[in-house]
Amino acid sequence: MPRAKNNVAAHKRHKKVLRKARGNFSARSRLYRTAIETVHKGMAYSFRDRKNKKREYRRLWIARISAGAKIFGCNYSTFIKGLKKAGVALDRKALADIAARDLATFGRLTEMAKNA
Repeated sequence: MPRAKNNVAAHKRHKKVLRKARGNFSARSRLYRTAIETVHKGMAYSFRDRKNKKREYRRLWIARISAGAKIFGCNYSTFIKGLKKAGVALDRKALADIAARDLATFGRLTEMAKNA
């Protein structure tokens, strides 16, 4: 009986890794051994950066809300605390969008926060 050599499975595994390594420079996209390193590193980066993306967007939203609140003579923490007391249930993403696009509405929200 001839010896089975795992060629089909190995070829499939190599193709899977090389497909993920496409777009990389030189041997990183062509040679299996270096492609594996590239793919593992890339997957580690993508896992890390999926978490960091959430963090970065939250920082951006807070910066936009803070800038909008300062226009109306209020700082960020006072604004958020006032909104919570007033019972306004808008998240930071929505507040940042309002601050960037509709300053009149944001001014009314700031007044509500000051009065609360």
